Amino acid sequence: MNEIERIDQLREELHLHNYQYYVLNAPVISDQEFDRLMRELQDLEAKHPEHYDANSPSVRVGSDLNKDFQQVEHRYPMLSLGNTYSEAEVTEFFDRVSKSLNEEYEICCEMKFDGTSISLTYEDGKLVRAVTRGDGVRGDDVTDNVKTIRSIPLVLNGSGYPASFEIRGEILMPWTVFEELNRERELREEPLFANPRNAASGTLKSQNSAVVASRKLDAYLYYLLGEELPCDGHFENLQEAAKWGFKVSDIMRKVKTLPEVFEFIRYWDVERKNLPVATDGIVLKVNSLRQQRHLGYTAKSPRWAIAYKFQAERALTRLEKVTYQVGRTGAVTPVANLTPVQLSGTVVKRASLHNADIIASLDLHVGDQVYVEKGGEIIPKITGVEVALRPAGSPKVAFITTCPECGSPLVRYEDEAAHYCTNDAACPPQIKGRIEHFISRRAMNIEGLGPETVDLFFQEGLIRDAADLYALRAADICRLERMGEKSAENILQGIERSKQVPYERVLFALGIRFVGETVAKKVARAFRSIDALRGATLDDLLHVDEIGEKIAASILRYFANPKNQDFIERLSEAGLQLEAATEEEEGRTDRLAGQSIVISGVFAQHSRDEYKEMIERNGGKNVGSISKKTSFILAGENMGPAKLEKAQKLGIPIWTEEQFLAYLDV
Repeated sequence: MNEIERIDQLREELHLHNYQYYVLNAPVISDQEFDRLMRELQDLEAKHPEHYDANSPSVRVGSDLNKDFQQVEHRYPMLSLGNTYSEAEVTEFFDRVSKSLNEEYEICCEMKFDGTSISLTYEDGKLVRAVTRGDGVRGDDVTDNVKTIRSIPLVLNGSGYPASFEIRGEILMPWTVFEELNRERELREEPLFANPRNAASGTLKSQNSAVVASRKLDAYLYYLLGEELPCDGHFENLQEAAKWGFKVSDIMRKVKTLPEVFEFIRYWDVERKNLPVATDGIVLKVNSLRQQRHLGYTAKSPRWAIAYKFQAERALTRLEKVTYQVGRTGAVTPVANLTPVQLSGTVVKRASLHNADIIASLDLHVGDQVYVEKGGEIIPKITGVEVALRPAGSPKVAFITTCPECGSPLVRYEDEAAHYCTNDAACPPQIKGRIEHFISRRAMNIEGLGPETVDLFFQEGLIRDAADLYALRAADICRLERMGEKSAENILQGIERSKQVPYERVLFALGIRFVGETVAKKVARAFRSIDALRGATLDDLLHVDEIGEKIAASILRYFANPKNQDFIERLSEAGLQLEAATEEEEGRTDRLAGQSIVISGVFAQHSRDEYKEMIERNGGKNVGSISKKTSFILAGENMGPAKLEKAQKLGIPIWTEEQFLAYLDV
């Protein structure tokens, strides 16, 4: 067998293994063997680029190249469903259908998965396009991102599928993935995703398909469209689609009577708690496609389908105790520890209480029976207390006054809700949190290191701050448990590569309070080296765009601390980029100084990110929404109609990319 034949064989095998693992949940080889086959395929594809296949299993890993989304018009409009919230409204729907059809019909009962809608187009058995719902008429082409979702087939199984068809479904983030993602974000003190739906939607719209691949999204497909479908029955078509390799829910049920509909609804209102993904209701569809066509559509939704929405789920459970967590900034967060209770697919044991004011507003006592809610399947929160069930003599929850980790006094700054530990130099969670922030992807991006490794190195006395990472040796790492020569090599290579991270990201990595990514970028452009920033006055800082007194004062406090000065000196000695590269200065002008510019549409000559960079390099400011302060709109093809209408109403100029490039003399 030659290498080209081996590529074809590997592609076929890996497509099958993906289907067995992610759709059937019945793998026949180990993860290690799968990874070995994938590496072999990638190596052979690299040697034979002439044998490229857009639907090779290797596209599942994604790419770290940013790619703007083009808007695509739906062949069949993606309408939303009408919602009902009571059995009486379901009865009204059932009666309307009966009256309109005046013949026997079946209803297909399905779960309403709570994710982000997607439309997939297949031609000759291969995925050619994936488009979001958008406004129902046009959506974003997210094909490259969808190809990383392993439960979506790139090439169909078997035979009997139409030459061209569309299948719609929901992109979902499983509960386990969602919770792990939020745990990681919590460790980095990043905003948590409110629910799996938001997390899935945000992930799908990422311009980096490698990020999408890492998030382990899933998909259920629930509606087939096309000219040559195999059956008249919607239910029957989905059974055929399952044979072609699509992940179709096995919860669907065909019924004929209203009592059967209510039986389905009542059963799954309880049992949905045990499902691996979020759901927020039941969808009822007339099964016959012929009857669907007869019933037709309103302007916004089909008359042959309706969604029954579950009530926000809540449970009553006991507050066992309140514990406290310390973040990298010293912020102390109270956490309610609960008697475990089943809620929306997961066992809930803890809920954030956020701050002392929340505790006071709830009038919490240890032992209280509290209501825990996932309204819209959100992160658990305590929404109330059943005071009538309060045990006699139960102690009131009082916010702590000293750090639970190091015993230092807590302070609460003016205009802030949080309490802070004042011992930033020696409080272990703060030290480890700052190191974890430093190594994170958006900061220094040191591969091979994570929270567990940081904790291990800290416990072993190898590191006390991030600068110590640059003094690590292979021998230090190899002697540790679960660490070998290969692990040490990977970690040290990641640390060495971080020395090339540009100055603005190093500035963000320092973890100065209130200095996030955007602020770090603005500060780095105003003060082109760490020395220039170190010498800045309050007035100097206040002249920087979007820097107010709170941020300016935080920067001054940071550099006034001798320990921070020593930390920066050690980073400098290690060889980190503490000033802007000379080439970054080239081509900078003030042609757009003082101008706020909105970018909208799809461009031919440069990407949106490239245009944003041009605006910033020429002194302009990128803004996301149109207002009276907008200077002009840089518009490509398919500019959103709402933005166009607002721009015309406010009299804001609209520039083409040709006009923009000519103005900058690019």
